[in-house]
Amino acid sequence: MLARDVLLLLLTALAWRADTAVRGEPGALPALVAVAAGALAAIAVHLTHEWGHLLAARAAGSRVHYPERVSSTFLFFFDVGANDRRQFLAMSLGGFAGSAIALPVLFASVPAGALSSWVAMGLAGAGFVASLVTELPPFLRVMHGAPLPRGFVYRDGARQGV
Repeated sequence: MLARDVLLLLLTALAWRADTAVRGEPGALPALVAVAAGALAAIAVHLTHEWGHLLAARAAGSRVHYPERVSSTFLFFFDVGANDRRQFLAMSLGGFAGSAIALPVLFASVPAGALSSWVAMGLAGAGFVASLVTELPPFLRVMHGAPLPRGFVYRDGARQGV
């Protein structure tokens, strides 16, 4: 997964370079490049969030399982059968920390007014809201004593899936 994500970051950098080169030119190509560059930047922000989860989980000594396919949309699966509340909370906070780092860096580094910037900020902002909606409630429930969630990316033992 690391190699996949490094390649994606390189592709993102190339797309932003291409966007800079064609910005302001006539035709549809500049808009297509801008949308691609912006979407790739938003994906990079999402990956920073996911790597934050993984790094925090591993730092807390969590057991995780990796997907069988590099094309998986998930970076890892959290083993709720082997991990405890402290490890779950650490893993969750890692994702929030990843977003807290990536979003300001994105917003500060994209050129003002460029279509690629609007796409990147819009998609990354929507992804942040989606993360809050899906991840904050289970985090708060577990923090207040609820059992660890099951399903989705929270898997028991060797049951890995995707």
